[in-house]
Amino acid sequence: MEFNIKTAHAEKQHGHCVIVGVYESHQLSNAAQAIDDASNGYITNILKRGDLDGKLEATLMLHNVPGSQAERVLLVGLGKPADFTEKQFCKAVRASVKAVAASGTTEAVSFLAELPVKELSVRWKVAHLVEVVLDATYRFDAIKRKKTATEEKEAKKELKQLTISIADANALNEAESAVAEGRALAAGVSLAKDLGNLPPNVCTPTYLAEQALALGKTYGLKIEILETDALKELGMGSFLGVTQGSEEPPKFIVMQHLKGHKDQKPVVLVGKGVTFDTGGISLKPGAEMDEMKYDMCGAASVLGTFKTIAEMKLPLNVIGIIPTCENMPDGRATRPGDVLTSMSGLTIEVLNTDAEGRLILCDALTYAERFEPSAVVDVATLTGACVIALGHHASGLFSNNDDLAKELLNAGEAALDRAWLMPMWDDYQPLLDSNFADIANIGGRAGGSITAACFLSRFAKKYEWAHLDIAGTAWKSGKEKGGTGRPVPLLTAFLVARANKLNA
Repeated sequence: MEFNIKTAHAEKQHGHCVIVGVYESHQLSNAAQAIDDASNGYITNILKRGDLDGKLEATLMLHNVPGSQAERVLLVGLGKPADFTEKQFCKAVRASVKAVAASGTTEAVSFLAELPVKELSVRWKVAHLVEVVLDATYRFDAIKRKKTATEEKEAKKELKQLTISIADANALNEAESAVAEGRALAAGVSLAKDLGNLPPNVCTPTYLAEQALALGKTYGLKIEILETDALKELGMGSFLGVTQGSEEPPKFIVMQHLKGHKDQKPVVLVGKGVTFDTGGISLKPGAEMDEMKYDMCGAASVLGTFKTIAEMKLPLNVIGIIPTCENMPDGRATRPGDVLTSMSGLTIEVLNTDAEGRLILCDALTYAERFEPSAVVDVATLTGACVIALGHHASGLFSNNDDLAKELLNAGEAALDRAWLMPMWDDYQPLLDSNFADIANIGGRAGGSITAACFLSRFAKKYEWAHLDIAGTAWKSGKEKGGTGRPVPLLTAFLVARANKLNA
C-alpha cells in the first residue's frame, strides 16, 4: 500500500473518500467540523437523526456530501473524548480501514492522525496508524489456488493508497519517518503471521532455516545454521531428545544483527521453533491439534523482529537463536521416564514428552552464554497453563531481573502488546525435583506456567534473563483463526528503547 503525508483541508479534498472522526454526544473532530461548516450542517443533521451515535468503532459512509469535493465521507466513532487513548485511537483506525475496504474504495485521505491522543507525538500517531492499517489489510493467500480473472479484478478494488493528513506542517519530515517506522514494524508482524499460518508440511525446520538465510542475504545479517552433527558435538542432548522421533532434521539457527558499537554486549532473543507438536508419546487430544502448527510462533516472532530492526537499521547488537524441530511419536521418540543430558550438563527426567519446548530452549539458553549478553529474552508458546492464567490479552512475563522485567512491561504498554509479570519465587523450584535426575521437566498441574519458567531459569543463571510465554497471544482460534504476529511489537519497542538509551 502507498502512504502519503500532507497537511490538508478536509472539505477541499478531491478523490474517493475522506475519513474523519466523530465523538459521542455528536461532538465533531476538527476535520469533521470543517466539512460540516462547508455543507451547512449536513453532518450535524445526519447525527441528530441518529444515524451515528459516535460510539467507538461505529462507522457511517456518506456519499456526495454538499460542500465536500470528495465522493465519500466516512464518519468514524471515537467514543468519549476523555476516554480517547492510544488503544481507542488504534481501534478507530482499524474500524475506518475495514469500512473503506468494504466500500470498494481504492484511495482515501485520513484525518485521524490529527486527533489529540493524550500528549502523544505526531510520530507515534502516524507510525501506529500505518502499522494498524497494514495489519488490518493483511491477507494470507500464499497457499490458496491462483485467482481467476474476475477475482483479480475484485482484488484491484482493495484500498491501495492512503494519504495521512497532519495538522502541523513543520512535522512533515517527522511524519515521513514515522511511515517508514510503521512499515518496518508491519513487515515484521506480517512475516511472523505468514510463518505461523503456513501448514506444518511447508513450514518445517528446514523452511525456517531458509527464511533466516533469506533475511541474512537481504539485510546483510550473519546467519549460521547448525545441523545434527554439530548439535551432538555441542552436547545438546535435551534438544536432540525432542527431535529424535521425527523424520524432519532439526536446525539450530543463529542470527546476528550487529549494528551497535563493537564493544556493546548484545541482546539475545531466543525463539521456540517446534514446527509441529503432537505431544510426542504423551500424545495430545485430537481436537484442535491442527493449531499445534503455531508452536513455532516464538521462532516466528524472533524472525519477524529481526526483519523489523533490519528495516529500521537499528543501531544495536542483537543475536537471534532459534532451536527448531518437530515433536513426533515414532519408535525412536523419547519416552516418559527417559533421562536426557542437556548442554549445561544437567540431567533431565522426562515425565511428559509434551513439555518439550523447555527441553529445546534450555540448550539454546546455555548456548547463549557464549555471546556474553547484556540480556536474554526467550519467547515461546510454552504452556496452556498461561492461557488459563491470563487468557488471550497479555503474554506471561517471568524474569530473574526486575529492571529487565520493567523494560519489557513498559515496551509492551508502549506498543499496545502487553505482558503481565508473573511470580517465579524459589518456593516453586522444589516442584521440579526428580529422584533420578538433576531436574524433572514438569512440576505437576499447579502453577504450570510458573514451574515451566522455573525450569528455564536453571539454565539462565549467568545473565539477566526474561521469558515470555505467548501461548495465549500468538494466534487466534475460531472464525478469525490465524497468527497475530505478537510479540513482535513488544520486542521491537524493547530493542528500540535500548538502542535509544545506549545512543543518547
